[in-house]
Amino acid sequence: MKTILHAKNVQKIYGSKGNEHTALEDVNLEIKEGEFIGIMGPSGAGKSTLLNIIATIDTPTSGEIIVDHQDIVNMNEAQLSKFRRDRLGFIFQDYNLLDTLTVKENILLPLALAKNSSKEIDQRVQSIADTFGIRAILDSYPYQISGGQKQRTAASRAIVTNPSLILADEPTGALDSKSATSLLESLAKLNEENGSTIMMVTHDAYAASFCEQILFINDGGIDAKITKMSQSRKKFYQKILDVLASFGGDQ
Repeated sequence: MKTILHAKNVQKIYGSKGNEHTALEDVNLEIKEGEFIGIMGPSGAGKSTLLNIIATIDTPTSGEIIVDHQDIVNMNEAQLSKFRRDRLGFIFQDYNLLDTLTVKENILLPLALAKNSSKEIDQRVQSIADTFGIRAILDSYPYQISGGQKQRTAASRAIVTNPSLILADEPTGALDSKSATSLLESLAKLNEENGSTIMMVTHDAYAASFCEQILFINDGGIDAKITKMSQSRKKFYQKILDVLASFGGDQ
C-alpha cells in the first residue's frame, strides 16, 4: 500500500533560547493511502501544531516530512503554493467560504484556478455534491444555508480536486449533533468508497469513532495508538473514551 504521509523525527520548538517551548518532540507518523486517521490528545499536546506543519502552514524546527513522495520541508513558497493546491485538501472549523459566491462557485473555485475544463468541473462538482447531499443548494449563497450545509460545502471544495491527503481540523466543532453526524458519515463514505486518505484532528470522541485508527498525542509526542479493526463503532467509541480518560484534563 502506498505511503501518503511519512513524518520522521519531527520537532517543533517555539520561542528563543532561555524561553523555549517544545510543542512536538521526535514525532514519527506514517499514513497509508486510503486510511482515515484521527489525532487526539489533551489541550496543548501538539495536535494542531502537527496538523499545521503537515498542512505547510507552519514549519518544523527539525525532522523530515514526505507527503506523496515530496519533501515539503525544503520547498520554496512557490512550490508550496502549487503543492497545497494540487495535493492537499483542507476542512477547517470556520468554513472559509466566500460570501459573494454561490455554493457551486465556492466548490469549483480550486478547479477553476487549476484551469480544468468546464465539462470536467461540472462533472466533479455534481459528483461531490451528491456525496455530501448538497445538490439542492448549489445555487444558494453561504448566508442562505445552515452551518451544517456550509461545512459540507467546505468539505466538497476541499475534496473536489481529488487531493492526495485531506486534512480536517475540528471539522464538527461548530456543528450541532445532527449536522456533525451527516458530515462524518459523508467523510467515512468518501474514505470507504473512493479510498480518500483523511487525517482529522478532533477533541470529540464521537467524531473520532468514525476513523479507522486514532493516534493520541501527549506532551508533544505520540503516546498511544488504537485501531478499530472489526469492532463496532460503539465499542470503538468507548475505547477512545477510556484512552482519553487516562490522560485526564481537557481534551
